[in-house]
Amino acid sequence: MRGLRIGTVVGIPVRLNWTFLIVLPLFAYLIGSEVETIAGVMNETLGAGIDTAAIGTGLTPWLLGLAAVLGLFGGVLLHEFGHSLVAMRYGYEIESITLWLLGGLASFTEFPEDWKHEFWIAVAGPIVSLAVGAVCYGVFVLAPAGSNALLFVFSYLAVLNVVLAGFNMLPAFPMDGGRVLRALLARSQPHAQATQRAASVGKVFAFLMGVFGLLTFQLLLIVLAFFIYMAASGEAQQTTLKAVFEGVTVADVMTPHERLHTVTETTSVAELMSRMFEERHTGYPVMDGGDLVGMVTLEDAREVREVERDAYRVEDVMETDIASVTAETDAMSALQVMQEHGVGRLPVLDADGELVGLISRSDLMTAFNIIQTGGTPSVITGRRADEDGRIL
Repeated sequence: MRGLRIGTVVGIPVRLNWTFLIVLPLFAYLIGSEVETIAGVMNETLGAGIDTAAIGTGLTPWLLGLAAVLGLFGGVLLHEFGHSLVAMRYGYEIESITLWLLGGLASFTEFPEDWKHEFWIAVAGPIVSLAVGAVCYGVFVLAPAGSNALLFVFSYLAVLNVVLAGFNMLPAFPMDGGRVLRALLARSQPHAQATQRAASVGKVFAFLMGVFGLLTFQLLLIVLAFFIYMAASGEAQQTTLKAVFEGVTVADVMTPHERLHTVTETTSVAELMSRMFEERHTGYPVMDGGDLVGMVTLEDAREVREVERDAYRVEDVMETDIASVTAETDAMSALQVMQEHGVGRLPVLDADGELVGLISRSDLMTAFNIIQTGGTPSVITGRRADEDGRIL
C-alpha cells in the first residue's frame, strides 16, 4: 500500500495513505458531534464525572473530537509497531507501516511460516493496544476532578484501545485473531492447509460482518468486511502458489532461447501484429544481433493507429526499461516480480546478461495446474517441448 512517507522509526518507514487524510477529519467530526453522548456513556461506565454541558459548547466538541481521533490513530500506530518490533526480533524485514482508511497496516517482505513466530507477532499488536488502554486509563484516574477535556479524551481512548484489541482478536483472517488461528492450526498441519482453513473462517466472519453492516447501515463495517474477504482470498492464493512452486525454478518453466520467437528493432508494427496473430504470442523480446534491447507487447502495438502501423517500427513502441530474472530464480519470486512491475512476461538472463529464455504468467499458471494434478518440473519441461514454446 502506497502513501506519503512522514518519517522513519527504528528503521521502519511510516506512511499516510490518502484515505487516512479523508477519514481523519470525518472521524473527528463524528466524535465531536456526539461528544455529549459519549461523555454520558463514560460517566455511566467509568464514573468519569465529566460535565457534559461544559464540553458541549463552542469549539470544544470539535477540538475534543480531533484530539480523540489523533489519540486513536496514535494507538493504532503503536499497535502496528508491536507487530513489527516482534517480527524484527525474529529476523523479518518490515517494508513500512501505513495509516489508512481502516486503521494501520504493517507490510512484511515475507510472512512467517513458523507457527510460533506468527503467533507471537500476531498477539503483540493486541497486547500493545491493551497496554495503551491501561496507560490511558491511568491518566484518566490521575486527572484532577473538573478537568473535563482530559477526562473525556483519556477515558474514551482507554475504552477504544481495549475494544481495538478485542476486535482484532476475532478469528477473521487476516486480522490478528485469524493469524493466531492459522498459527495454532499450523502446529499440526502444513502451512498452506492451515492458511486455507483460516481463510475460510475469515470469509465467514467477513460475510457475517458485512450482513450486520448492511442491517445497521454502517458503511465502514461493510468496507472492512469486503477488505477482510478479499485479503483472506488473496493471501490464501499466494500461500497455495508458494507451496505448489516450492523447489520449482524459472529454468523448469521458461521457454529456452533456442525456441524463442523474437523480433528486431526495425520490424514494423504491422508485421509485428501479423506475427502475433500467426504465432499466437502477445509479447516478444527485441534483439539487436545477440543483445536484448527491449520487450514489445500487444499493448505497446495497440498504441499505434492501424493506418500508421506500416510507418512505425518496434523501436518506436518497445519498452527498454525491463525487469528480468535468472534461470536459478524460484518460480514464485518470478511471479512476484511480474506483479510488482505489472508485466506478463520476463526475459531470463545469464550472469553475462545474455538472453537464455523467457517466462510468462501463462507459463507459471500452466505449471501450477500441472503440479497441482501430480505433475513435476520434468513433466512440465516435456510438455513445453511438445508445445514448441507457444505458451506465451
